[in-house]
Amino acid sequence: MTANTEETWQSFDELIRKIKSYDEALGVLYWDLRTGAPRKGVERRSEAIGALSAEMFKLSVSERMGELLAALEEPRAQESLSPVQRKLVAETRKEYDRSVKIPPKLYEEYVVLTSQAESVWEEAKANNDYKRFQPYLDRIIGYTGQFIDLWGVRGTRYDTLLDQYEPGMTTAELDRVFGGLREQLVPLASAIAESPHQPDERFLRQSFDKDAQKAFSLFILKEMGYDFSAGRLDESVHPFAIGLSPGDVRITTRYLPDDVTSALFGTIHEGGHALYEQNIDPELAGTPLCTGTSMGIHESQSRFWENVIGRSRPFWERYYGELQRCFPGQLDVPVEDFYRAINVVRPSLIRIEADELTYNLHIIIRYEMEKQIFNEGLKAADLPEAWNAKYREYLGVAPDNDAEGVLQDVHWSGGSFGYFPSYSLGNMYAAQIADTMERELNGMWELVGRGELLPIKEWLTERIYRHGKLLEPSEIIERVTGKLLDPDYLVQYLRRKYSDIYRLG
Repeated sequence: MTANTEETWQSFDELIRKIKSYDEALGVLYWDLRTGAPRKGVERRSEAIGALSAEMFKLSVSERMGELLAALEEPRAQESLSPVQRKLVAETRKEYDRSVKIPPKLYEEYVVLTSQAESVWEEAKANNDYKRFQPYLDRIIGYTGQFIDLWGVRGTRYDTLLDQYEPGMTTAELDRVFGGLREQLVPLASAIAESPHQPDERFLRQSFDKDAQKAFSLFILKEMGYDFSAGRLDESVHPFAIGLSPGDVRITTRYLPDDVTSALFGTIHEGGHALYEQNIDPELAGTPLCTGTSMGIHESQSRFWENVIGRSRPFWERYYGELQRCFPGQLDVPVEDFYRAINVVRPSLIRIEADELTYNLHIIIRYEMEKQIFNEGLKAADLPEAWNAKYREYLGVAPDNDAEGVLQDVHWSGGSFGYFPSYSLGNMYAAQIADTMERELNGMWELVGRGELLPIKEWLTERIYRHGKLLEPSEIIERVTGKLLDPDYLVQYLRRKYSDIYRLG
């Protein structure tokens, strides 16, 4: 590296690390806002988050950043950079070109709005009051539409949003993939509904001590390899994970007094996200590469741990006794009955509590509604009616109120349009990765049955986690499995598992 390039690189490195420091500080403020900040402080906290976000944004789109990127993109400079440095320049350029089109004042207004909107959403959900939240959602949709205009439309307006979370993904591809899933899963769900071998889940309908739920959640996280010296478990209205750095990855869960499975699987899900963030190569810390490569790959890890591992028969053959000891006298059925009960397939209203099979229909509903919002002009005022109609059409159920309907998810209050498809993509990635793991990791299910989960974490760390954002999603899945994403792996996994549980022919 020439002296001039080295000096330029040092300036660039200092600038991106300064931006990352702002980002980490904002992450702490956001985490505090969602996990216990006093209600009366929400408005001022939102303004503070908006102001700091604007300062960070200005640094990321500054004239200095543009100059440094241009200098480091010169052919002679590129030749002297390492592969990691070149990828960092490329990723920063992508974000710069996207962000520089947004006026800083507009961005600050948007951040303040979404910070306030998430707290309003919590109140609206608690009080079943969509009209309280609707004006905020109207404005968030409006700002998002302005951003699409400034960024430039990619295919369709909704394609522009998809690219933020799953680079290269399009509505045309999702329509094809989701259409195929729907065609294969709906008949399977019908066969399951008609099976005379329905699991008995009545024993799950009782009150479960919150402290005992928390103790078991902490125990399972440790078993998974979650590093509590680099994280913590808290409580929030909607479970989430936040990676401030590999040394500080925090998760939350939600405890329901009458449902022992909600916090349990919510914790395992967020723990999957956290394992990814805690095990990124330390070399990438403090840079934009120190995160998951896409939300689809990130969700593959939360869904893998929650469903492929956490809802498997070997997992509960090992851990059911531990769960029983947390709730003496309450879970007095055999482990096989418990395993079948936690894998019941039944159309339901709440996405985060849906079974593996029908979960994908929840995602397709949200995907189609978001397309309608941005490609067809569906208004916030019309969302509850549209929501209820789609639930009747796809799942044969309809909510009694908006709290269990259009208000159930936090994502729209934070402006996360285009995010939901990542969940189903994660299911597909997870099934394909699990297929490879079963072949490569000798005795994988025997390990799970003995509670030896660390070899699984290590396998995933080597192939996925440590790379952070160095590799594209398509590179990850092709390197790990030898193939590009193929939704048939998910269909085969679901058909095999639930044909066994429901004793289908």
